[in-house]
Amino acid sequence: MSDSVGTAVHFGAGNIGRGFVGLLLHDAGYEVVFADVAAPLIDALAAADSYTVHEVGAGAVDHEVTNFRAVNSATDEQAAVDEVASASIVTCAVGPTVLKFIAPVIARGLVERSADAAPLAVMACENALNATDRLREFIEAQLPDDQREAALAKAVFANTAVDRIVPAQAPGQGLDVTVETYYEWAVDRTPFHGSEPTLPGAHYVDGLAASIERKLFTVNTGHATVAYQGFVAGADKISDAVALPVVRSALEAVLAETSELLIERHELDPEVHRAYVQAIIARFENPHLPDTVTRVGRQPLRKLSRDERFVSPAAAIAEGGTEPTALLDAMGAALHFDVEDDEQSVELQALLASDASDADVATQITGLEAGHPLLVPFTARIASARAA
Repeated sequence: MSDSVGTAVHFGAGNIGRGFVGLLLHDAGYEVVFADVAAPLIDALAAADSYTVHEVGAGAVDHEVTNFRAVNSATDEQAAVDEVASASIVTCAVGPTVLKFIAPVIARGLVERSADAAPLAVMACENALNATDRLREFIEAQLPDDQREAALAKAVFANTAVDRIVPAQAPGQGLDVTVETYYEWAVDRTPFHGSEPTLPGAHYVDGLAASIERKLFTVNTGHATVAYQGFVAGADKISDAVALPVVRSALEAVLAETSELLIERHELDPEVHRAYVQAIIARFENPHLPDTVTRVGRQPLRKLSRDERFVSPAAAIAEGGTEPTALLDAMGAALHFDVEDDEQSVELQALLASDASDADVATQITGLEAGHPLLVPFTARIASARAA
């Protein structure tokens, strides 16, 4: 091992893993071990001495990442377990639906970890509410009853909020990654009780609810709105879509609805939040990011699910007695997302073409309980999409 402050195991060696979380772990002085199931990617990382993260936008610089290793957690699970057992930090950027698949390896690593070792910091870096809590639940389910308490005592689980646009990459870049200059990695410090890891690229906060929801309901809701409304409008790039008056108007209307909810729920300063919203819109306008509406809009069923970027704020607004028209319009636009190489898009279109009633489809997509005030107006969007 090269000189480092310890080892950080990162699950998910894709563009976000290499271009965001892995970079910040490297910059913090850790030897990074990338764990993934994609053999060609892991083989390429194992054979490389370095890769470069290229920023685009104002003040952009290039970052060389070195001092990393790679392990295939599918074909050499024991090696991944061993890395977790001896690591200082475990992070992941695999997508919320994949958390249950990495949990067994982390669970085994905790069982095999020395009881005398410092607690392992576990932080899921996903675009989802309380993703680390969800990962912990999957880990707990994998632990034998007689080992669960002792294994969990060897780790500290901290929720995070992450934000960096990492677009689809140009062909031929290899391991290099292109990212925007802006990033945010907020970590809840409370579980660490004063012993949080030194991560200069992250900032620790006391409680994460406001940070997570501000980001999810502004960046993710806004980004997906541009993608789906842009797709309907025939745009290709995100920056081109947001330049269309109809899409820009839809975006501003959606963020006006989520802003009102966020300001009231978390007692945010309205002027500070307004500046944050404008900064986020400016990021979508960045012409140097070759991001497309099809990449940002992928996995529409996940994005339309109960605790995600549309239904979560829309449901809260509806529960308060107001119909979230702009959010519902964006959800309606998502129903038209028809991309053959996106599995969830195909599944969504099949569901819309099925014999199920409009109400049943609305319930299945959103996961809302029967009688929820958001279901009636969303069911109307389902009917409209089916009639188109």
